[in-house]
Amino acid sequence: MLLYIHIPFCDSKCFYCAFNSYVDRFHLKQTYMRAIEKQLTHDLEHYLNDEKIETVFIGGGTPSCVEHTEYKEIFKIISPYLIDNCEITTEANPNSATKQWLTGMKELGVNRVSFGVQSFNDKKLKYLNRAHNSNSAITAIQNAKCIGFNSINCDIIYGVQGDSFEKLKYDFDKINEQNIDHISAYSLTLEEGTKFYNKSHVKIDDEELSYELFNYLKNLGYEQYEISNFSKSKTTQSNHNFGYWEYKNYLGIGTGAVGFIDNFRYYPNKNIEEYISDPLNYEKEYMEEVDIKTEKVLLGLRSSVGVSLEIFNKNELNKIELLLTEKKIYQKDKKIYNFNFLLADEISLFILD
Repeated sequence: MLLYIHIPFCDSKCFYCAFNSYVDRFHLKQTYMRAIEKQLTHDLEHYLNDEKIETVFIGGGTPSCVEHTEYKEIFKIISPYLIDNCEITTEANPNSATKQWLTGMKELGVNRVSFGVQSFNDKKLKYLNRAHNSNSAITAIQNAKCIGFNSINCDIIYGVQGDSFEKLKYDFDKINEQNIDHISAYSLTLEEGTKFYNKSHVKIDDEELSYELFNYLKNLGYEQYEISNFSKSKTTQSNHNFGYWEYKNYLGIGTGAVGFIDNFRYYPNKNIEEYISDPLNYEKEYMEEVDIKTEKVLLGLRSSVGVSLEIFNKNELNKIELLLTEKKIYQKDKKIYNFNFLLADEISLFILD
């Protein structure tokens, strides 16, 4: 079982961000944290059964917007349920992840930090409406390393107006210079409800640029294990993300979070005030077997997880044989894997259509 906890507070709203987050609800921080403690206690009692929590991910929003002391009760609640050496990740933004905050979170049990760096180009950061600059990003990374975080990720966003291979190469070089072993490189998407939505000029659709970036990261020693994730070793890959791709059950705690248990997803209230009022008021979506199968194929082929041959019917297996012959995919131990994660959607649709 995985555990995701959503912190919806942010210092500023990035122009590309479609996540459930607020820049004007800081007065609700303490009551919100009490609400997620209530939901967390309930979900652990009702959904965990005899399982243990394998990974924890505190995301947002911006978890570093909330004082580390506010997380104490959460760690007290989950402590009995954690496996040994549980991977516990928190997202953080460079402007709010102070040395004190990072120290406090590490003392609570966090052992992996994911920084929303996005770029080391100050002009680009301003264009994206990020609340930090390149110097504060480097400082935050160095602080985390000094405190003792051995597992650090940096998010980078690409495909933004003005991006070029040379500019993005500079970003990756900066991360590599800091001896960071994990990079998440996301292509900009224009999502409804964001300031960038319907502004097609802000996005660059350049497949060749993606391939250039992937090859450059490989030359730096970062192996791609999912379409947006790169790591220098298996030990620094994100176990939490692997859990999603492997279709494990997960608890979704907080406003706008999503949980998944066996054959249904549940959605806590997206409105923060309504969530605080009743954190146990969920919407549930029961999933058909065909939908679960489709997601398993898509997730498996866009990552190094792969897909078990057992889930396919005869017609689909015939298509897989064709793909194997054409060397579009490969087979190992009764699973198929994708050579090129950028083609995951096309290959999945070909097999399942």
